[in-house]
Amino acid sequence: MNRLLREKYPARKRLKSLGGEKPCVNLVRYADDFVITSKSKELLEGEIQPLVEQFLPERGLELSPTKTVITHVKHGFDFLGQNVRRYPNGKLLIKPSKKNVKTFLDGIRRTIKAAHGVSAADLIDKLNPKIRGWANYHRHVVSKRTFGRVDCSIFSSLWKWARRRHPNKSPRWFKPKYFAQRGGRDWSFFGETCDHEGQTNKVWLYYAKSTPIQRHVKVKGEANPYDPTYETYFEKREGAHMLETFRGTRTLRSLWYEQRGLCALCNTTITRITGWRLHYCVSRVMGGSAGATNRVLLHPECHDRVHRQRLSVSKPRLL
Repeated sequence: MNRLLREKYPARKRLKSLGGEKPCVNLVRYADDFVITSKSKELLEGEIQPLVEQFLPERGLELSPTKTVITHVKHGFDFLGQNVRRYPNGKLLIKPSKKNVKTFLDGIRRTIKAAHGVSAADLIDKLNPKIRGWANYHRHVVSKRTFGRVDCSIFSSLWKWARRRHPNKSPRWFKPKYFAQRGGRDWSFFGETCDHEGQTNKVWLYYAKSTPIQRHVKVKGEANPYDPTYETYFEKREGAHMLETFRGTRTLRSLWYEQRGLCALCNTTITRITGWRLHYCVSRVMGGSAGATNRVLLHPECHDRVHRQRLSVSKPRLL
């Protein structure tokens, strides 16, 4: 489709129907969702939409009447769970869409309401992956205020859960039981678990607002991952993404640096595509330490191979 639009509406071609202006037709696509932009609503309705409707049936596809919308960017539109809109001050901002936020919070509320006889720690284990995953998806756009509103809504649902769990107790009683000060937040939801040694540990609810906003760095348009010229460029991007994935986990970060980004077994690069597994050089059963001095990073396949063939892996030598 991109090739078709480029052939019919070249970047430098001026159209008489637009008063001699350039059409500025652009396509943004992800899987089967796409957005086509242009300077003129008439051009989109009269030429581009019929062109797309003619293009898709040949490939067994068709436009969804409910999802197909032609609108001005000043009114905004939703795409992949985010809202793109140019505001009166001239700024174009991308934020989590209202529909996406509502769907996410509805799922969180269902999880909390269904947790009748569940402990606070088990409830946190269910909520944290959902909150963290949703916040990580939206952390590249303008989301900080939305994160704050989401946290307030989740807190309200958890407060109701605590009151429903202890109907005969006063808020003064269950506030210290489920909420405590952590960092700069006085009402952090927590639960308690016991480890195999019988020691009590606190587990804390993850707050969306604690996710740092980090703008996405686009790949250079001319960069080709199969071109040796750009090998170091993509390695650098991969390394930066790896550190970002390891955000807040000092052990993993130090291990990756220590191994120079290489698997301790096959000595090839560990990337977010290959994945990684933590491995104890001396197993805990055999008395090995739980510290970083006894850990290495392996590819998932290498990790399976080590355990399947009972191979020995040692820490890489520092240069």
